[in-house]
Amino acid sequence: MESETGPKARFGVARTKKRVPEWVMPATKVAVFAADILLSAFCFLAAFMFRSEKSVVSDDGWGWSQDFSPYAGILAFAVVARALMLLYQRVYDLGGAFTYTREAIKVFKAILVSSLLIVAWAFLFRGGFAFREFSYSRGVFLIDFGIALAAFTLFHLSIRALQARFRERGINLIPTVVVGNNSEAMQTITELTERRHLGYRVIGMIADSPPETPAEGAAMPALLGSVDELSDIIRELEIQEVIITDTSIKSERLFDAMMAVGRSQRVEFRFAPSLFDLLPQKTSVDQIGVLPMVRLFRDPLSDGQRLVKRLSDIVIATIAAIVSAPIWLAAAIAVKLDSPGNVMFRQERVGMDGRVFLCYKFRTMRSDADDSLHREAYTKNIAGRSDGDSALHGKVKDDPRITRVGSWLRRSSIDELPQLINVILGDMSIVGPRPPIPYEVEQYEPWHRKRLDMKPGITGLWQVSGRNRLTFEEMVRVDLYYIENWSLLLDLRILLLTIPAILRGDETR
Repeated sequence: MESETGPKARFGVARTKKRVPEWVMPATKVAVFAADILLSAFCFLAAFMFRSEKSVVSDDGWGWSQDFSPYAGILAFAVVARALMLLYQRVYDLGGAFTYTREAIKVFKAILVSSLLIVAWAFLFRGGFAFREFSYSRGVFLIDFGIALAAFTLFHLSIRALQARFRERGINLIPTVVVGNNSEAMQTITELTERRHLGYRVIGMIADSPPETPAEGAAMPALLGSVDELSDIIRELEIQEVIITDTSIKSERLFDAMMAVGRSQRVEFRFAPSLFDLLPQKTSVDQIGVLPMVRLFRDPLSDGQRLVKRLSDIVIATIAAIVSAPIWLAAAIAVKLDSPGNVMFRQERVGMDGRVFLCYKFRTMRSDADDSLHREAYTKNIAGRSDGDSALHGKVKDDPRITRVGSWLRRSSIDELPQLINVILGDMSIVGPRPPIPYEVEQYEPWHRKRLDMKPGITGLWQVSGRNRLTFEEMVRVDLYYIENWSLLLDLRILLLTIPAILRGDETR
């Protein structure tokens, strides 16, 4: 940190020292943009050469070949279209948080739309008046789309991976303050501090009173000042991001601070409400007489949506079971050799509408394990009295019942592979709420049972949102959010996010 007398004397911290010159980030964006232009040209030229098996340059090397000349005008348009679509999708916005999934989706949209524009340009305007009668090869455009999608996705994901590495070293982080002193503020600070690849450097918090006691092991953030000093803190510490977590602060005070900062400071204000404390998207507006009514608790999925989800479950589960068959065999042998007992563990779980079914998993505990400790952990979780020894799933820290192989199976989530059988049988879905145990459901409050409106899943939003960091109440809210906002795209995003969650070891401890 750079020691600067003014800010440090007044707010207790120094202005963040810039690790790299200011021109580096703009230069990086220009370099990536230039690389995209060259990559666009390369993809189109490669597609032509692959499809026609002919050269793109003339024999003397000073112009286009006769075969490629009709495509020269298309090439120029392709380069411009790709660059503009990538710019439109904001792939050059290298500040703030990102995910590889979102980045891949942005690249896909840019390549798809630009490819459609290239085809339209080719068949509507041709390559110029001289080639108005020329018949273009559709294969060139199809191959160009495939090469471009693969090349641009790999390139931009590599850029993001490199950016994440720099952020872990404290480079390319946005100076940020959190407004509030509640648990949401502490959770936000902890998340941004522990996951530096998100791109934020938390300078401190702003509140009218000292913060709540942080969780055990968490650092106490610096209290920079009160809300009335927000504009001065932003200017003097060169803050670029303000995250507001306290909903009790009067809007007039925040508005005054925003106006005092002004647009020239280019500060981003974000509002972070309580976890998923949002109005469900799946609502409908009815009218009873002359009174408009908002209907909140509609059936989560229509018949057509249930059919689509069921068909996708069958296809994915069948393919996954076939592909993972060698893993099944290896896991079964390891379980059998490690400890006496059955390879499979069957346990009653509660499915959609409260129906009980047998859930299959690879056995990870001793065959004579007692479930009293398990029941106690669930009771504490549901009552909100977790003492740190139990996680979201009610599993106990350093559980002595878990075998050596079982510990590894749980960390890698291989123990859940047999649940593909439950998906094929129709008891579970690939993505859905976490499947509860009957004695867990017995302790549910009425609103908790809303999570039984959909089939439980092998993975879900609860898994990629921090499997062993969420409290029971937060887990239920996450499940309800998923049910109210279900779509195939959401399922796909959760599936893509599940893999890195497993690799990071976001499993029960």
